[in-house]
Amino acid sequence: MILPTIFYDGSCPICVKEVAALLRRDKEHRIEAIDIMSANLSAYSEIDVCKAKEMLHALDSQRNLLLGLDAAHKAWQIVGKGWVYAPLRWKLIKPFADKLYMIFARNRYRLSFLLTGISHCKCNKM
Repeated sequence: MILPTIFYDGSCPICVKEVAALLRRDKEHRIEAIDIMSANLSAYSEIDVCKAKEMLHALDSQRNLLLGLDAAHKAWQIVGKGWVYAPLRWKLIKPFADKLYMIFARNRYRLSFLLTGISHCKCNKM
């Protein structure tokens, strides 16, 4: 499965670093990354910006919506690093991982500040 588009929060330092790392490993340029704060989002009517601010969104090649850790896992699978997220998708771990992801997503700016010293990116470009 090809995941052509991943939608990320370009004002979140952790999100920007994660997507930049993903794109560096995408040697065949199979993944497109769209900042949900950019005008480019308007080309994707199926993406609700309010919901995209709450969690990672992605569209696969059939324009099926993937959310949160499912989106991250598929994206990293494409670049050969799916094993990093695979345990978080295991049947017994998935419900807990999804809850922890939502806590992370709601607090990503505070966590960004704690980890990087910056809560919001001033420039949304990678």
